Amino acid sequence: MKEPTISVYLGANPGKDPLYAEKVRELGRWIGERGSRLVYGGSRIGLMGMLAESALEAGAHVTGVEPQFFIDSVLQMDSLDELIVTETMAERKAKIIELSDVFIAFPGGTGTLEEISEIMSAVSLNLIDAVCIVYNLNGYYDHLEALLDHMTEQELVHPENRKKIHFCRDLEEIEAVIRERYI
Repeated sequence: MKEPTISVYLGANPGKDPLYAEKVRELGRWIGERGSRLVYGGSRIGLMGMLAESALEAGAHVTGVEPQFFIDSVLQMDSLDELIVTETMAERKAKIIELSDVFIAFPGGTGTLEEISEIMSAVSLNLIDAVCIVYNLNGYYDHLEALLDHMTEQELVHPENRKKIHFCRDLEEIEAVIRERYI
């Protein structure tokens, strides 16, 4: 079986904690070393740029999907294997979903939260057959995990659907989730 294509949602800012830069580079190397393809938002700045650079250096095929208004601001990474330009953010999200098998939310801001929330819903509703992983680095997403558990306890999220959203604290846990699905 071929390695899955992995999409990572994450911040275009570097964030406050230096651990983010260390771990995002580790994630990019891991994607490349395992022979997976990376699909991400296409930016050269912040955590996004660090992820793409490390994945490229590790031999990954990297596809960026960037809306035209970011291209106009010259935010795209020029060394990508492929850059797909969309007109809108909605088209960008749809293209990333179309291209990917595994979705990972690394620490990020409201855009990251919005993107992974769409994946959570789509996976729960069986609209896409994909793996949804929240990289809960140093407890970054503890509150989101608690909220989803609360929703499940309140019977507003079905327990079987909640099981489709994986919270992982490190690459070993991420690898185990992917391996369970693809090996």
